[in-house]
Amino acid sequence: MEKTNKKSLVYALAAILCLLLAVSLLENLNLWITVPKWLKPTSMLFTVLKKGAVYSLIAVSLNLLNGFTGLFSLGHAGFMLLGAYTYAIFCTPIDVKTSVFYKYGGSSVNFSFVEMYEKLFGENMLSVSLGVITAMILAGLVAALVAFLIGLPVLRLKSDYLAIATLGFAEIVRALFQWEAPFWGKITNGANMIKGFPKFSDFNIKGANGQVVYYMSTLVPFLFAGACIAIMVLIIRSTHGRAFKAIRDDEIAAEAMGINLAKHKMLSFCTSAFFAGIGGVMYAMYTTTVQAKPFTSALTYEILLIVVIGGIGSVSGSCLASFLFIACSEWWLRFLDKETVIGSFRVPLLRDGFRMVVFSVVIMIIVLFFRRGIMGDKELPDVMRNLGKKISQKKLKAKEGATDENGTEA
Repeated sequence: MEKTNKKSLVYALAAILCLLLAVSLLENLNLWITVPKWLKPTSMLFTVLKKGAVYSLIAVSLNLLNGFTGLFSLGHAGFMLLGAYTYAIFCTPIDVKTSVFYKYGGSSVNFSFVEMYEKLFGENMLSVSLGVITAMILAGLVAALVAFLIGLPVLRLKSDYLAIATLGFAEIVRALFQWEAPFWGKITNGANMIKGFPKFSDFNIKGANGQVVYYMSTLVPFLFAGACIAIMVLIIRSTHGRAFKAIRDDEIAAEAMGINLAKHKMLSFCTSAFFAGIGGVMYAMYTTTVQAKPFTSALTYEILLIVVIGGIGSVSGSCLASFLFIACSEWWLRFLDKETVIGSFRVPLLRDGFRMVVFSVVIMIIVLFFRRGIMGDKELPDVMRNLGKKISQKKLKAKEGATDENGTEA
């Protein structure tokens, strides 16, 4: 059993490394050879890959809470907002803040992590990377701290009541960050957007003439999301993760086994919020601006839908569903929004907004025929292992059949 687990881990790591290498080579193919328009770094393909990586992290963080611990929360957009604003406030350069926060006479936070590291290491990729990573960790900690404070009263509730309470928290946070009070506006810029902080494109390596010599803007979100998801997988496989699953299956039995329900619920809630905060940072880097308006309950519903489609209790399912969801909603079905005329015949229904109608129907079909999601509660290595066993059994049966025929003939 231990050998099988080690083999699965090695295969999983090899697959991840191959994926990262493929993404990096695919993005930089344009620098070496002439490629089709859809393979250029600015094409929809790489937009889907970036957003898919961001949504993968957020979906897995929600799955950790909803799928593995059984706590039905709808406050993820609030934690994402906290992470995004923390990152924007502490990573926007000082000279940019003077123009962005002009309505309030400047920002109360008169420093930037990136600029602090630039004083130590100079203006290079190391300073940008350290500044971004520091802000990411701080953003996650802020989200986790707020989750701890919210969790003290909220985690006493169950099922629908917990969902309503966390949804209310997310809406309160969104309203708070749009507050136009002068003292608060100096920190959040009120209802106005914050921009000018490091984005994924800032990780591209440029030459002396300013031209990009190596693209990193798609690889970086994969690296950030992959590292965070790997940490969550380790937590799920630890004793704490087994306690989460026991609470999900039966709280009374878990408590009888000596599991501290309040402690582990709070741990799951704060861990989920921490990675949701980092997901909010990545979402800000993807959209290039931060404003409270997009972090509505609809964003949480999107993430929840991805978790359900992928499979509640499956990390692999959440990752696969994220890319499928983004690709379908923003790329593959986009042609349905364009009016099409063949000769003198106008194709009915094809117009702006029809894409989302078809997408909704596709989602309904998936939910009806895959009630446990694409992966159920299984992971990709388990599926591959079962597939390998079935292939081996078929080969064995074929050999036995051939042996019987030879024996009969003899």
